[in-house]
Amino acid sequence: MQTGVHITQNEPAERLPALLKQVFGYDHFRPLQHEIMRASLAGKDTVAILPTGAGKSLCYQLPALVRTGLTVVISPLIALMKDQVDQLEAAGVAATFLNSSLDAATQRQRFKDLNSGKFKLLYIAPERILLGDFLSHLARWQVEALVVDEAHCISEWGHDFRPDYRNLNQLRTAHPEVPIIALTATATPQVRADIIGQLRLRAPSVFISSFNRPNLGYRVVPKSKAAKQVWEFASARADDSGIIYCQSRKGAESMATMLREQGMPAIAYHAGMEPEERTKNQEAFIRDEARIVCATVAFGMGINKPNVRYVIHAELPKNVEGYYQQTGRAGRDGLAAECILLFSRGDMVKQKSFLEEITDEQAKKLARRQLEQMAAFAEDVGCRRAHLLRYFGEEWPHGNCGNCDNCLEPGETHDCTLEAQKLLSCVYRISQKSRFSVGWQHIADVLVGANTERVRKWGHETLTTYGIGKEKPKEEWISLGRQLAQLGLAEVGADDFPTVSLTDQGMKALRERTPVLLTRRPKAQTATISQTQGTRAAKAGDIQCDDGLFAKLRLIRKKLADARNVPPYVVFSDVSLRHIARNYPTKPNGFLKIPGVGEKKLAEFGDTFMAGVKEWLSANPRQEFSEPKTPPTAAKKKSTASSGLASTILETLSLFRTGDSIAEIALARGFSLPTIEGHLAQAIEQGEPLDPAAFYTPQEAERMRVAFASVDSPALTPVFEKLSGEINYGKLRIFRAFMQAQ
Repeated sequence: MQTGVHITQNEPAERLPALLKQVFGYDHFRPLQHEIMRASLAGKDTVAILPTGAGKSLCYQLPALVRTGLTVVISPLIALMKDQVDQLEAAGVAATFLNSSLDAATQRQRFKDLNSGKFKLLYIAPERILLGDFLSHLARWQVEALVVDEAHCISEWGHDFRPDYRNLNQLRTAHPEVPIIALTATATPQVRADIIGQLRLRAPSVFISSFNRPNLGYRVVPKSKAAKQVWEFASARADDSGIIYCQSRKGAESMATMLREQGMPAIAYHAGMEPEERTKNQEAFIRDEARIVCATVAFGMGINKPNVRYVIHAELPKNVEGYYQQTGRAGRDGLAAECILLFSRGDMVKQKSFLEEITDEQAKKLARRQLEQMAAFAEDVGCRRAHLLRYFGEEWPHGNCGNCDNCLEPGETHDCTLEAQKLLSCVYRISQKSRFSVGWQHIADVLVGANTERVRKWGHETLTTYGIGKEKPKEEWISLGRQLAQLGLAEVGADDFPTVSLTDQGMKALRERTPVLLTRRPKAQTATISQTQGTRAAKAGDIQCDDGLFAKLRLIRKKLADARNVPPYVVFSDVSLRHIARNYPTKPNGFLKIPGVGEKKLAEFGDTFMAGVKEWLSANPRQEFSEPKTPPTAAKKKSTASSGLASTILETLSLFRTGDSIAEIALARGFSLPTIEGHLAQAIEQGEPLDPAAFYTPQEAERMRVAFASVDSPALTPVFEKLSGEINYGKLRIFRAFMQAQ
């Protein structure tokens, strides 16, 4: 079979490290890549959850080279297929794609080449699986691996559900012995379970990498004339590529128009545009012809442009998962990039008014909860990185991350005991009177003395705490509440019910009038987003090099890319160019040591770039650079039991094994009960041998088993309601973890 690369006859897995350098030009695997490849080559179904930029594609591309047959990759986006194939061909790998962009003659030729065994990798769209007799064609092509990229699209519980992905279970029927690899950047436990069930995976190896992106700097900036703020930032980085996310199509269009009027190469992208215009604009951005894209959330998934240096959210995203995905499009190459959120409480009010248009009450509750979580991130005065990692069930063990606004400029501590007493007392009085919990909005209404329908309906205007917080606006009380929840004094209900209750720690603080110290932003902080703080943050993950030579190399790269009609990064990434501009290679042996330079790229591009280096050195002195610092990373997460668990989960496990109850552990560690239950659930999911009898009775287990079986959803809320609330969310979460582990 024609592959474009030379393959020796050793055991498949043993050939991977040599091929990694020979074909792709890298000396080392990234975390979990090698383990994922080995599991797949051993014939096991595999689920890999790796953040954007962690090298998911290589997890199936490299094993494809040591397989004798074809690796079929299901990918949701046409642009991504072509992009991946362009990069593989540039590395000397025989790959192709089939989708609706091809004319009939081209499709016939590709089918002919596939029949003759010409290709190692085939990219197809999910809707093609059941199109005509396609499954019978696959049966003739010696398929040895099936890859489902963006696998979260198969789950209705994911953030980007696509019905066509549901048909992929036909692949298991048609190819029962072929290993399936499912890849995604983010997946909650619910979505993971759905991926495994929908694809009919058999005892899969599950690999979960850290969600930490150390090269990304996070900042939340007070919003004040967003268009001016964006222009100030982008104009100061005229050579950098960036994405500006807007909530509406009109907002994306007006932002792009404003930037163009200021002489900046910006384009718009949203679902309301004609397909041809969207494709043209996306291509312009990918090819570095338009430096800035102003887009709605319709833009991004599958965009493989590695050198996006900043992502700005001009408006508050709807949920943390979407925010993480969108910021993850910055710095895919591992170089420093900035993620900036422009935040105002006015955005919260506007978003909540939109939520009222949702007719499905369950969907409305979920959307409201997700928005509250996003606001909690924006208003957090602690480490942004730690907050994001906590959301995905991971702990940041290093304290100050050195690459977010709150760590770079810590806020001022102030005594908030009186305000905390008012708020905690209000939560307690509402619960005492009504025997049920309410959300932050209603608590704030009571504190400020609002005359709302619900206040009157529930008689909360008679509470002693009614109106005791008139001195503060409602939004400030809500913000304070979120901070108290982060301290563990209050907790927000699990799943779709964002109701508030006091924790044991909160009750103790209320009764004993425990002093409460909170942090607030420095008063001197301005709404400018192009300040020195951003420059300091951007140093994390950067590679020092000869900037003049780097600029020259970019011009050479663009010329070569245009001649081949491919994006510049298909020739070489910015990482490769920076290493060239740092090490000045002028001979083949030295050039081959550059990350991203394999044998094919050395043969095709080496002479041109080495000539550029020689020409530069003839007129400029060679510079010396210090070794780059490696930023701290979060604890690794693996598919094994306790050895791969985050340190915070291990600490909870240790206390649990000594006989401490969940409530005692929560009190000792200063966490809420759901957090400790979540730690134990994750440990169980990862294979930790705990005894179910420690959490619930056999009778409760049987009731939960029946309830989960009768509900067509992995979510907890429908099961909770099925059981009339008689078994709490903590037990349900633990029971579900045991089911998933089995």
